[in-house]
Amino acid sequence: MVPHIVFDAAVDDADYFPGPRFWDQARSPHAPSHVATSGITQPPIHAGVALQMHRHAIDTRASVAFLKALYPKLALQHRHLAHDRDPAGIGLPLIVHPWESGLDNSPVWDRDLRALEIPEGALPPYRRRDLAKADAADRPRDAAYDRFVYLALRYRDSGYDDGAILDEVPFAIAGPLFSAIAIWSTHALAEIAEIVGADPVPHREGAERIHDALIERLWDADAHAFYPYDLLAQHREPEDTIVSFVPLLDPDLPAQHVRSIAASLATKCFDSPYAVPTFSVNSPDFERRRYWRGPVWLNTNWLLWWGLRQHGLHDEAVRVAASSLRLVGREGFREYYDPLDGTGYGSTDFAWSAALTVDLVERLGPGVVEELL
Repeated sequence: MVPHIVFDAAVDDADYFPGPRFWDQARSPHAPSHVATSGITQPPIHAGVALQMHRHAIDTRASVAFLKALYPKLALQHRHLAHDRDPAGIGLPLIVHPWESGLDNSPVWDRDLRALEIPEGALPPYRRRDLAKADAADRPRDAAYDRFVYLALRYRDSGYDDGAILDEVPFAIAGPLFSAIAIWSTHALAEIAEIVGADPVPHREGAERIHDALIERLWDADAHAFYPYDLLAQHREPEDTIVSFVPLLDPDLPAQHVRSIAASLATKCFDSPYAVPTFSVNSPDFERRRYWRGPVWLNTNWLLWWGLRQHGLHDEAVRVAASSLRLVGREGFREYYDPLDGTGYGSTDFAWSAALTVDLVERLGPGVVEELL
């Protein structure tokens, strides 16, 4: 299990919430004793990233040595998600908290969060540290944050026991974005296995299992869209969010599903001045600047750009790339952007926005970038 935060030992626990004391990782018999971490994970993009690093490496010999050292750890990460995080055997890894999705404040979780009842006295007193350096208009509302804290407590108090998820944790979701990234990285893991002399077949079979379950569990044939599946309530969560488009990362996604995603992008996303909003601008709950409830993020744009190119949707991919580069040219490397007027919000000089812009420019080439801008 790869935790989503490794804490800086030089930062006082009181300066970050939830911090190491809250997560209390010692409740898990598997947690490291030498470094403080959170108790939850995030999408397993690591193998995909490692393969891209190798493809860009100048020193191929050193890069192969790096992959040989990393491969066993990546394989264990994927095994953990495929087995421990699939207690019902549906073929998809479950998330136990919206923070694990990578899109924590997305409207796609609203129904589950509204239905969540917090017993009186269940929440300890806490102070939101995320508002110390951010505008409250950008961040999750207090009611949502209370539920985030409660869900983290429930998972922590279970001893981080993934075998008890369905009994102890009131949030167990299989999502299109998390699952699609798992497919993408599992295919990468198969390539890494070949590079380091390991057997790629188990990873190819693993990618096929996720692919089959993605279509069986998350595809809504009536809506022609992928939606998260609530395993506890046994139903999908039908919201027009960006998570529905990320299955384009699956290289084996059937043509009919690719066409449906392309049609939804055209009608629900490309009609806004800047693409791709994380929530439909036509929804009454759309918020142009609040975290994941409408703004454009370069990380989700990059994933869509990759998936669109992979399936030969080059015009759509160019529109996503052009919009991303125009936002950066206008506002700099911001955390996220207003899809209507392009205003940058959140952190400035944001590392992943800068890194993904560099990647787009490098892959597109300066001539193409000049034409787009």
